[in-house]
Amino acid sequence: MAKKTAVCLLAEGAEEMEAVITVDILRRAGVDVTIASITDKECITCSRDVKICTDSLLNNVESQKYDAVILPGGVGWKNLAASPKVGQLLKTQESEGRLIAAICAAPNVLKAHGIANGKKVTSYPSVKDDLTGAYTYIDDEIVVEDGNLITSKGPATAYAFGLAIAEHLVGKDTAKKVADGLLYKEFK
Repeated sequence: MAKKTAVCLLAEGAEEMEAVITVDILRRAGVDVTIASITDKECITCSRDVKICTDSLLNNVESQKYDAVILPGGVGWKNLAASPKVGQLLKTQESEGRLIAAICAAPNVLKAHGIANGKKVTSYPSVKDDLTGAYTYIDDEIVVEDGNLITSKGPATAYAFGLAIAEHLVGKDTAKKVADGLLYKEFK
């Protein structure tokens, strides 16, 4: 079986915990993850002034197919939402039935690009009202899955988010091994 792949799209102002924790969990699960800058800069300044140097620029990988596209939140969501290239990548991902995962405020990126309309989502509480008309908003779960869409609430839920993506891509047994190795007891 071919190794599963994912791309984590990084924009200025991204929530670094959501990006790093998710990428780390997926790499521990054996997923080949590319961190791609949506700008022309290889190193991105995140929401708390942490700089993350990416693996590639979106321009260099946008034509590749990935099993999952991951969108971290933070104020960087606005840059993801404003990018036509991000929109095209998400539209292709959706039309081909591959996984899209968005955490924190990043479900707004989906809305901006017309992705997953009507599906169940969750998000950071402050953007709930932005999403309720276009989606079925689920308030009482930290991770919401609806077909090939996974959403989550924010930095503290990044572990559950990453493990949900891992389970979707490589199976529950592998995700459970990763969770156990992290001493993450909430994964069932």
